[in-house]
Amino acid sequence: MNSTRDTDGHGTHTSSTAAGSYVEGASFFGYASGTAIGMAPRARVAMYKALWEEGTYTSDVVAAIDQALIDGVDVLSISLGIDGVPFYQDPVAIGTFAALEKGIFVSTSAGNEGPIFGTLHNGTPWVLTVAAGTMDREFTGTVFLGNGISISGLSLYPGNSTAAKVPIVFMNKCENQTELKELQGKVVVCQDKDQTLNNQVNNVQNSKVAGAVFITNNTDLEFFLESQFPAVFLNLEDGEEVLDYIKSSSAPKAKLEFHGTQLGTKPAPRVASYSSRGPSQSCPFVMKPDIMAPGALVLAAWPPNSPVTLVDSGQLFNNFNIISGTSMACPHAAGVAALLRGVHPDWSPAAIRSAMMTTADILDNTNHPITDIGLDNEAANPLAMGTGHLNPNKALDPGLIYDAGIEDYVNLLCALNYNSSQIQTVTRSSSHNCSKPSLDLNYPSFIAYFAASGNRSTTQEFSRTVTNIGSEMSVYVAKLVPLDGFKVTVTPDTLSFRQKYEKKSYKLTIEGFSVLKNSLVFGYLSWEDTGGNHVVRSPILATTLTVKTLSGHNY
Repeated sequence: MNSTRDTDGHGTHTSSTAAGSYVEGASFFGYASGTAIGMAPRARVAMYKALWEEGTYTSDVVAAIDQALIDGVDVLSISLGIDGVPFYQDPVAIGTFAALEKGIFVSTSAGNEGPIFGTLHNGTPWVLTVAAGTMDREFTGTVFLGNGISISGLSLYPGNSTAAKVPIVFMNKCENQTELKELQGKVVVCQDKDQTLNNQVNNVQNSKVAGAVFITNNTDLEFFLESQFPAVFLNLEDGEEVLDYIKSSSAPKAKLEFHGTQLGTKPAPRVASYSSRGPSQSCPFVMKPDIMAPGALVLAAWPPNSPVTLVDSGQLFNNFNIISGTSMACPHAAGVAALLRGVHPDWSPAAIRSAMMTTADILDNTNHPITDIGLDNEAANPLAMGTGHLNPNKALDPGLIYDAGIEDYVNLLCALNYNSSQIQTVTRSSSHNCSKPSLDLNYPSFIAYFAASGNRSTTQEFSRTVTNIGSEMSVYVAKLVPLDGFKVTVTPDTLSFRQKYEKKSYKLTIEGFSVLKNSLVFGYLSWEDTGGNHVVRSPILATTLTVKTLSGHNY
């Protein structure tokens, strides 16, 4: 369709997340009901259609970005990316370099190919690359048993609840479709003992039963919850209560009800399993992703003529939809960037990015390290969550920032061994100077590569410059969370500032043997002011992961 209208819904959802106005009574068929509001509700939104049903062209992506620059936008939110191309073939990298030159902040999505390392797109050093995390909110359904007991589980089924109690039958693994089809009008119970939940859901969906209860220890249920048929997902402990009732009753019955929302759930946030992981193939020397923002099961606006989902009875339409992905995380960060730009109009794109990154949270709402669903709920590493979870209020006053300008990025392109033509493709200018190539960008994070074999001691050094945007007279002291097996030093370890916007430089050195016990280890450098007002945190990561850069290097 040759129309600027959103025929898919993705663009409407992301735009309203970034800057949607207040809407009372919003919900997804009763789930997440309340007043919907974007991150920057008073911002003006300009939408540019770059992807079409008839096909996707890189020229359309560049043209959309160019038009936004002409129109004078302050922030770009780009929830799309191109995989496996160097910067000079990447329309997002090319278009956003022009945005950088105009002082426009750009937020991009990391991609949805996790939890495998090296799957991230938009590893562009001059944009913010956003990973997806969960929220402290769950959507629920309830199983009402014939003995009067009710058990709450997870569900996002948008249809109606079952009208009355019907027979409930335990079908073990629910692998026999012939038997399942004979149970129409009944609720079936399936037990996932060997990670066969996906097959079980598919089998039940084809059986036309009245509903289903799935008992599983799988904690990555996000894409199972919005089922086409009535379904509730229970953990093993709650599931046992259902099984005990079925065994003890001569005529067990149950009823399923839906549309519940539970707030304040713990632990949260967690890294979504699908969120793409670094390192970036296009530039592995700059740690990506940069930060994590809410991307799991996000409620936002949806075009009324585009179906939000499909159930057994047919398509459903609604003004709001709940969907997931780094596409949903990206506009959260873009909206916060718009708020920061409103408070600090003089901040550069790098300054805004730095403020968001160095003030991010690394602890969840249980005061423990943020965990990673894709890593079996172990502690998340910076290649999954970047510097941590976005904290908008802290980003307003970061204390120190890591700034970078056009020449810094050009020096990086030179160090990637790009030739003049390739650099010109990115910068759209022939006036560049490669006399000072450097892979050591002034960035709020550190990544060091070590060989996977060998036992010689290796030292890697990084140089950084920070700008004081806090109190005129302030002193910051370096505090280190060490890397297992490495010696990390910071010189100097104290930075004294006498005035605002004063700059100070330091060096960080990582020393250790090439062989790592694990494929990666990480720690943190925090600059803490002596007044106790600011903690400027940067992750430090050492890894033996092999990344073949798209510029031809192999590290």
